[in-house]
Amino acid sequence: MKYYIVAGEPSGDLHGSNLIKHLKKIDSRASFRGFGGDLMRESGASIALHYKKMSFIGIWEIVRNIKTINKTLEYCKNDIANYTPDAIILIDYPGFNLKIAEYGKKQGYKILYYIAPKVWASRKSRIRRIRRYVDKLFVILPFEEKYFNDLNIPSEYTGNPLTDAIESFAPLSDEDFFSRNQLSDKPIIALLAGSRKTEIYHCLPEMVEACKSISGYQLVLAGAPSIPTEYYQQFLENTSIKVIFDQTYDLLYRATAAIVTSGTATLETALFEVPEVVIYKLSAPTYFIGKPFFRIRFFSLVNIIMNREVVKELLQFHLARDIETEIKRILIDEKYRNRMIKDFRSLKILVGKSGASERFAKRMYMYLTQ
Repeated sequence: MKYYIVAGEPSGDLHGSNLIKHLKKIDSRASFRGFGGDLMRESGASIALHYKKMSFIGIWEIVRNIKTINKTLEYCKNDIANYTPDAIILIDYPGFNLKIAEYGKKQGYKILYYIAPKVWASRKSRIRRIRRYVDKLFVILPFEEKYFNDLNIPSEYTGNPLTDAIESFAPLSDEDFFSRNQLSDKPIIALLAGSRKTEIYHCLPEMVEACKSISGYQLVLAGAPSIPTEYYQQFLENTSIKVIFDQTYDLLYRATAAIVTSGTATLETALFEVPEVVIYKLSAPTYFIGKPFFRIRFFSLVNIIMNREVVKELLQFHLARDIETEIKRILIDEKYRNRMIKDFRSLKILVGKSGASERFAKRMYMYLTQ
């Protein structure tokens, strides 16, 4: 069977690569092509376009790059037509992927959507398009299965694929990790500033400012694979913050606390049981235009899944001041730390056991061959 997979960011590349590995075990004649990254390529997919060329976030940034986005859409449609897949698997990235779903459905392809658009948070107008153009959703948050099925959108939940990535993680030895990255023996505060330049531009300076008064710890920034070192350095002048690449899990494995830009990384940090504060900041136009469309209590995955405040969420204003207050509380207040870690263990139970990627691959193949 021929599969065309579209992933527009690093987390999608990760989940796409794991999906490919398991589909290949189930379907001996499987072949893969699509938009993605290095991990999908290493797993056996032919990459038509790297996600590094698709990294736009926020209303203002999308408007500024609309010509590039439209050209990319047309390229994707033409590439699908030339490849003639048996199924198109779309991974997250809804602004782009729902347009591909519409195109693919009208051309008669089977459309599977893996990691559903978060319409329960905003942009509920997308529900109609999902119902019309997606044959089946494969969701990764526990409450989403019922939510979408109640909307007459066929959906299935078999766990969260992050558990697979974490389960398969094999840490470096302490000696290798600390010597390779020229780190001291001080306890670590991990900084996870996001995977896109716009996120880093808005969030990293707030993290740096917040940590100026913190002593006795070393600050280590997890570099995103799509971002060059030079981009980070403009925010880190006159600081001792180290940037390390391709070692995020090794960093979290050893971190005492973390400051995390909202996204997949908030859940990864919690699954490593690292007490964290979650932040987010957008450009002013994007924030004020988008604010009326958000109708949720929480924006971090940890709190959304638990349906209560487990980690502190800080949005847009006075971030440096409030990050400093919260991270110091995490470091000093042992009772507060322990309660957060206990909640993370409850979160693990809700998210489910490892093996989700394999289960999703099996369910997708069964659906396509029934």
